Amino acid sequence: MTTIANLRLFATHPHACSYLEDEIATTLFVDPDASINKKVYSQLSEVGFRRSGQHLYRPDCTGCTACIPARIPVALFRANRQQKRCAKQNSDLQLKVINDINAAEYYDLYQHYINVRHIDGDMYPPSRQQYHSFLTSEWGVTRYLEMRLDGKLVAVAVIDLLDNGLSAVYTFFDPDMQHRSLGTYAVLAQIKIALESGLHHVYLGYWIKNCRKMSYKTKFQPLELFQSGFWSQADHFE
Repeated sequence: MTTIANLRLFATHPHACSYLEDEIATTLFVDPDASINKKVYSQLSEVGFRRSGQHLYRPDCTGCTACIPARIPVALFRANRQQKRCAKQNSDLQLKVINDINAAEYYDLYQHYINVRHIDGDMYPPSRQQYHSFLTSEWGVTRYLEMRLDGKLVAVAVIDLLDNGLSAVYTFFDPDMQHRSLGTYAVLAQIKIALESGLHHVYLGYWIKNCRKMSYKTKFQPLELFQSGFWSQADHFE
C-alpha cells in the first residue's frame, strides 16, 4: 500500500521561475507511477504539495523559499468589507457542483479566459488536450463549481475534495465580467462549501511575497502558512 513515507520523489532540472523574474526554480514531483488515492493526496497536501493535472509537486529551489503553502481555516474566516460587497454583488449567480466539464461551453470559457488573461503565460495557447490534462484528475476527488448568470456559464472553479480540506486548484471565468471579482467570489464560495462539508481548510496553493498575482491570498484572513514543517497563522506579510 502506498504511503507518503515510501513515495519516490523526482526533481526537475533547474528552469526559469514562473513567478519571480531572474530566479531559477527546481520542482519535486511525486513518482508518476505511484498509486495515489485520496488519503495519500490529503497527506501530501498537509506538507505543502499541490496538484497540476496528474502530477503532485512542491517547489524545492536552491537558496530560495519564496513559495509558501497557504490555507484558510474556514471556521475562523471572517469576510472583510470588500469580500462582503463581492458576495452581495454576485448573489444573483446560480451555483452548482458538477462532476465533469467535458461539454463545449466549459472549454470555450476556458479558452476565452486564457486568450484574454494569460496570453503571456505557460498555458497559452490553450488546447483541449492541455485543458483536460491540467484540470482533471483520476483519483475520484475532483469536482467543478459552475457559476451561471441567467443560465449563461460565467465561471468554473476546479475543486479537489480531500480528507482534511478542500483544495482550490484553479478558477477560470468570463474576462468580460472582471468588475464582479469572480476569482474572489469563487474562493468565498469554496469556503462555504468546505464549512457545509465539515472540512477544516481551503488550500490556496503557494503565496509568494514578491509576486503581485499571489497578493489576493493575504486578503483571506486568518491565513495559515506552512513554514519550517509547521502550519501557523501569519500575523503579517511583510
